[in-house]
Amino acid sequence: MINISKDEDLKKFIRDIPDYPVKGVIFRDLTPLFASPEAFNYALNRLYEKLKTYNIKKIAAIEARGFIVGAPLAKMLNVGFIPIRKGGKLPWKKISVTYELEYGKETIEVHEDALSQGDEVAIVDDLLATGGTTLAAIDLVKKLGGKIAALAYIVVLDYLEGRERLKGYPIINLVDYY
Repeated sequence: MINISKDEDLKKFIRDIPDYPVKGVIFRDLTPLFASPEAFNYALNRLYEKLKTYNIKKIAAIEARGFIVGAPLAKMLNVGFIPIRKGGKLPWKKISVTYELEYGKETIEVHEDALSQGDEVAIVDDLLATGGTTLAAIDLVKKLGGKIAALAYIVVLDYLEGRERLKGYPIINLVDYY
């Protein structure tokens, strides 16, 4: 049995991959955390405890690793789930946003009927880096009339200053890398 008694214990389940996807970057790989029932359940339960204090109506999760975290949280909170997909993946009427990444441009999209006017939404992803993808997701939610209740992540890479770009929004996370 694995003993996880505090959020920082989750770092034991996060693998560092140097020089991925480009030289000089340390990729924080959460797949070992997802593979451990104890670590994954601990992370989900801790995020649930923090999110349940908000008046959330929907969880909007960012493709693809955000789905791994967001879908079970939506079930636990008994709220709807909104998949925010990469461009060209949704089959119905949608809105999209194109934004700058560290390594180029990306487009994300959401179905135009994903939420109702005034819905309180928590945007969920596995990890916050520079904040660019989250800012694009915030833009999508706001275009549909939603309000941002909180932003939730397992990991925040504070040295990439994403938290600074997201000032004014409540950020919930479990592990920080400085």
